[in-house]
Amino acid sequence: MPLTGGRTGDGADGRTSDRTGGRRIAGCSKRSLDSRAMNSESSVDDSYFDYCPWDFVRRASDEQRAAQAALQKRLTAGGASLGPRTYVSPAAGVFTDVLRLGENSYIAGHAYVTGEVTTGTDCTVNPYATVRGRITLGDGVRIGAHSSLLGFNHGFAPDRPVHRQPLTSKGITVGDDVWIGSNVVVLDGVTIGDHCVVGAGAVVTKDLPPWTVAAGNPARPLRDRRGQGSTSAAGPVTADSLGDAVARFADRARSQAADLLARGWNADTGRYSDRPGAPETVRAHCDAVEIADLLLRSHPPQLAAAEHIERLRALQDPDSGLVPELAADGGPGVLPAPASDGWIDDGTAEYHVLSVGYALDLLGSGFAHPVHVVGRMTADRLVARLDSLPWRTEAWSAGAWVDCWATGAHRNLELGAEAGAPGTLEALFGWLGTRVDPWTGMWGEAASPAAGRLQLVNGYYRLTRGSFAQFGLQVPYSERVVDTVLDHGGDPRWFAAGRQNACNVLDVAHPLWLVGQQTRHRAAEARAWAGEQLAQALERWRDGAGFGFGPPGEGGAGPGRDPGLQGTEMWLAIIWLLADLVGVADRLGYRPRGVHRPEAARSPVSRIPAQPIPIDNSL
Repeated sequence: MPLTGGRTGDGADGRTSDRTGGRRIAGCSKRSLDSRAMNSESSVDDSYFDYCPWDFVRRASDEQRAAQAALQKRLTAGGASLGPRTYVSPAAGVFTDVLRLGENSYIAGHAYVTGEVTTGTDCTVNPYATVRGRITLGDGVRIGAHSSLLGFNHGFAPDRPVHRQPLTSKGITVGDDVWIGSNVVVLDGVTIGDHCVVGAGAVVTKDLPPWTVAAGNPARPLRDRRGQGSTSAAGPVTADSLGDAVARFADRARSQAADLLARGWNADTGRYSDRPGAPETVRAHCDAVEIADLLLRSHPPQLAAAEHIERLRALQDPDSGLVPELAADGGPGVLPAPASDGWIDDGTAEYHVLSVGYALDLLGSGFAHPVHVVGRMTADRLVARLDSLPWRTEAWSAGAWVDCWATGAHRNLELGAEAGAPGTLEALFGWLGTRVDPWTGMWGEAASPAAGRLQLVNGYYRLTRGSFAQFGLQVPYSERVVDTVLDHGGDPRWFAAGRQNACNVLDVAHPLWLVGQQTRHRAAEARAWAGEQLAQALERWRDGAGFGFGPPGEGGAGPGRDPGLQGTEMWLAIIWLLADLVGVADRLGYRPRGVHRPEAARSPVSRIPAQPIPIDNSL
């Protein structure tokens, strides 16, 4: 497969070279240099750097450096951000709304760059390349001459001329260490994973998994760059090799489980924190319990099982039934005053209904008291609260509230109490049945084009986890759910290599798994997505420390990239879900039994119909 034309890496330093008259001339003929007036302070003409910009730092004269500094000053005055040792050819057409050029990167002569363009370090846009729309490049990306990355699209509906059609832009994301050969075209919405190579003349219309070598029109995967043989639409590795990979990972994680649990334990205070230096929290203790159950099939060794149970049960507020965050002395904190409907709005305490309740399950115990704020809520107040939730703007927050309330109802039934006041559980599922959108299968709507379907899908996971999944009921409009979730799962802003966090991947993996129990609609695509995400997730493990949650500010506000108990607990569960979608979960040797358990926590309640709302998938 030729990768010619751009010639972005023949020489030992990654540049092409010839020697003419004892002088190194990279990519330019001697005649073209002799025909121009030479700069008095340099051995090369000014236009030399338009075509050979990699030589600018080494060979430019003081006068040429001053001219480049003036050009970059004009660009930064317009809002651009240019890192050290960057070069932008004055012969390039750079008309961007956003330009962030990482250090040691360049834009060569006659390149055409518009829109919102962000690069990492060591990126090259070679002569005559076109980079337009919303484009994000990782580190070490090479774009060959005459290639086009087109991060936008025209509509072409028959109701008006094409030039009057609206423009759309999903954006293009390119991972780290990627070589895009000359005359390649990459279309809007595509993600090219880390370490890919795209052959000259290819037209890339679909995502390429990491390590793929691809070519053709449309581009198709030819092999895995690591030499593992043929690739497929499901990713650069086969199900068998993924099975081997997850088995190796599980053995590695189990061998290090004790160390990573000890890493979060503070022997001086006798409490857990997410990672060294982080605050001690209730959730960190619960995450430790979940990790120990997954990897050790036991309780965390820092305390006896009975002591874990005693400490967690003691944190529950007996009046409200909620579990507040730890106070400074390690005891229970203080909850805010109840709202007019009797509910106590405290997001951390609401999540503890899940995390503490399931941790106690794993330890063979349960809450000491019912969740009274759930039990005291009448059907009318429940419906009013549901109506008031921010479904349009913050569907995740709305779904999280449903998750908490429904989980509290489950805990109350577990203790032999009423889930809530008479009719509340029926009111919950009745409300959900009449508010679901039959076109998306979701509750709420996308908050803004800038966020895409992020809030919508993430809210769906939280809502269905606590209600339909936990109570063993089928979800409505399952095929529409698959369509919506897969559409979101292809958004490079949240799922391109290096941009995933645990929240976002979980909130796609669980719905695909859950709905996959009802329908085989687009099952091959769901399996392909899961395979790609699984291969990347396995590489994130940090020896002795576990997993980091992932990049904050990209669809999640978790603890960030540093490895800790929360990231480890979530990614272990995610890996099981992804592996089961691919068909290799049995190789892991564990199955989530806590917050992220795949099975229902209880059989359907007899007074709730087994299918309380329409599940017609024919729309």
